[in-house]
Amino acid sequence: MNKLDGKSLDIVSQNIEKIKELFPEVFSDGKINFAKLQEELGTFTEDEAERYNFTWAGKSEAKRIAQTPSTGTLRPCKEESKDWDTTQNLYIEGDNLEVLKLLQKSYHKKVKMIYIDPPYNTGKDFVYKDNFKDNIKNYLEITGQVDSEGNRLSTNSDTNGRYHSDWLNMMYPRLKLARNLLKDDGVIFISIDDNEVANLRKVCDEIFGEDNFVAEFVWQKASGNQNDNKYIAFSHEYILCFAKTKNSFSAYNLPPTKEMLNTYNLEDEFVKTRGRYYLRNLNDFSIGDRPGLHYDIKCPDGTIINGKLQQWRCDLNRFEWRLSENRIVFEKNSNDHWEVFYKQYMNETKEQVIIDENGNILSCGKTPDSMLLKIASTGDGTKDMKNVFDKNNPFSYPKPIKLINHLLTIASKNNDIILDFFSGSATTAHAVMKLNSEDGGNRKFIMVQLPEETNNKEFPTICEIGKERIRRAGEKIIGSEVLTSPKNDGLFGGTEVPPPLDIGFKVLKLDSSNIKTWDSNFENLEQNLLDSIENIKNDRTPQDLLYEILLKYGLDLTLLMEELEINGKKVFIIGSGMLVVCLDDNIDIDTVEKIAQLKKQFVEDYGLDSMRVVFKDSSFKDAVVKTNALYILKQFEIDEVVSV
Repeated sequence: MNKLDGKSLDIVSQNIEKIKELFPEVFSDGKINFAKLQEELGTFTEDEAERYNFTWAGKSEAKRIAQTPSTGTLRPCKEESKDWDTTQNLYIEGDNLEVLKLLQKSYHKKVKMIYIDPPYNTGKDFVYKDNFKDNIKNYLEITGQVDSEGNRLSTNSDTNGRYHSDWLNMMYPRLKLARNLLKDDGVIFISIDDNEVANLRKVCDEIFGEDNFVAEFVWQKASGNQNDNKYIAFSHEYILCFAKTKNSFSAYNLPPTKEMLNTYNLEDEFVKTRGRYYLRNLNDFSIGDRPGLHYDIKCPDGTIINGKLQQWRCDLNRFEWRLSENRIVFEKNSNDHWEVFYKQYMNETKEQVIIDENGNILSCGKTPDSMLLKIASTGDGTKDMKNVFDKNNPFSYPKPIKLINHLLTIASKNNDIILDFFSGSATTAHAVMKLNSEDGGNRKFIMVQLPEETNNKEFPTICEIGKERIRRAGEKIIGSEVLTSPKNDGLFGGTEVPPPLDIGFKVLKLDSSNIKTWDSNFENLEQNLLDSIENIKNDRTPQDLLYEILLKYGLDLTLLMEELEINGKKVFIIGSGMLVVCLDDNIDIDTVEKIAQLKKQFVEDYGLDSMRVVFKDSSFKDAVVKTNALYILKQFEIDEVVSV
C-alpha cells in the first residue's frame, strides 16, 4: 500500500522531468550533463562574463525558497466560514508563500486572474524574512508577532542596508509560485507606487518574460493635489500587468454604459460588421484652418455646398471613399439648408460592439486604456469600507471596489477563478461578488492573508476584518436592487436570470502537517516509537486530515463532499466518487468490501472512470485485513490505494 507524500508539489523535480522530455540525450545516470545541454541549445546560451543581469543580495536563496516544497497543510475552520456546504470561494489565513506552495497541485493552471496589492516598501510596511529551513515554524513565530528569541518583529525600515533587497526577496518566490497557478490565458495585476515600480518591473520581466508584459497602468488615485510629498504632489499609482502567455491572453472590452448605447443608436445594412452608429457633422472649424479640408460637395438635389465657406473633417479623397461606402448622410436643417454628416460606427473606434448573426448585441464597450483616470479614488475605498462597517473604517487605505471591478472586467468572465494573495481588507472578494451580481457571472475568489495584528479590539487581525467584510458585503449585495433585473439588464438582449449569487467562503488556516514526522530524539525514544505507530497528531480531526489529502492529491478544495456511514465507520465521498476516504479505526474486511462496491454505483450514477481510496495507516483491524484489503479493492478495479 502506497504512502501519501506529505509534501507539496516538488517544482524542481517537475522541471527536471520537462527537460527530460525535451532533451533525453543530456541525461546520464539520472543527472544532467550540462555540456551536452549547452550543445543542444547552441547559440541560445550566453557565457559572456559581462551581460545584462538583474540581481540583488539574497536572490539565490529566494529562488531556493520558491523551489522548496512545503510540509504544511490547510486546516478547515467551518465555524468561521459562511455557506460551507455550497460555496466555491476560499479565504485562507496564513503566510502566502507557504499557501502558494500548497496550492500548486490543486490550482495549477486554473487561475484566470491574480490581483495583488503588496507592501509598497515605504519604510513602514510589514516585510518579513522567509526561512529556507523551516518556513512553517517561521510563520507560527511571525503570527505570534515575536521571533524565536521573543523579540518583536519590525517593519522594513528605509535605513536598512538591504532595504530593496529584503523587499525583492519577499516578492520573488511568491511571484514565481503565482505564475504556476495562472492559466495559459491568465493575467496578473500588481498595484505599486514609485518606491519599487522599477524593481517590480524588472523582477516580473524575469519571472513572466519581457514578451508577456501587457501594460503599466497609471491609476489616478486622487482628484485634487496631495500634500503628502515635499517636492511633488503625487496623485497616482501604478498597476503592472503581465500575462502568463501574451499570445493566449486577450483583454475583454469594457462593458457598455446606457449612455453609450443611447449614443450609438442607429443601424443600417452593415450593422453585423460595422456595428451601430451615430451621425457626426462633417463640418468642423475647431481644428484650425487647413487648406486641404476646403472643397465643394454636391448634394442629392444637385445643390453645391461652397467649400470656401466650410471646413470638413476629412480631405476630398476620404470623403469620396465614405460616399462610395454609404457612410455619408445628407439632411436639411430648420433653415432648409443641406448639412453633411458621416456615420461614426462603433466597431471603427475605441468603442466596439460584437453582434451575432441575428443582429443582437452580444457585447460592446471601450478598448481598455492604460490611463485609469476618474475611475475611483482612495477616498472611494474608504467610503466602501464605511458603507460595509456602518460608517466605521477598520482598515487604512483600502483599494476601491470600482478599481478592482475595472480590472476584473478586463480580464475575467463567467466561471473564472480570481486569486489575491495579499488580500488585506478583501476588496477583491467584495468586487468579485458585486460584479457577479451585476453581469450574472459565477466567478470564484481565493483570498490569502497573513493574520497580521491590528490595534482594533473588535478585529484583532487583518483576517478578521477581511472575513467580516465579506460576510457583510455579501448580505448587502443580496439585499440590493442589483439582482432584481434580468442578466445584463437587457443591454445585450439577454433575459437570463442570474445564477444564485455565491456570497459564502470556506475558511482554511495554515498549520503544520497533521502527520507526525520522525524525530530522532533518543532521550524520548519510547514516545517516538509510539508516535510512529499512531502517526496522526492528537489535536487533529478527520476533516483536518481530509483537506491535507485533497492538497496532496491536487484536488479542488471546494469539491462536493458527502459523508456515508458503513458498518458504523464514517466514509467521505469527494467529487462524486473520484476520491473515497475512511479514517476510522478497526476497519474489517466487510467494511472494505462495501467501500469497494461503491465504485459500481458511482460508475452508473456519474460515469466515473477511476476511484482512489485512502485509509489511515493504522485504520485496519490487523495486518491480515490490511493485506487482504488490497486484493479486494483490486478485484473491483481500484488500483490506487493509499495510506496516511
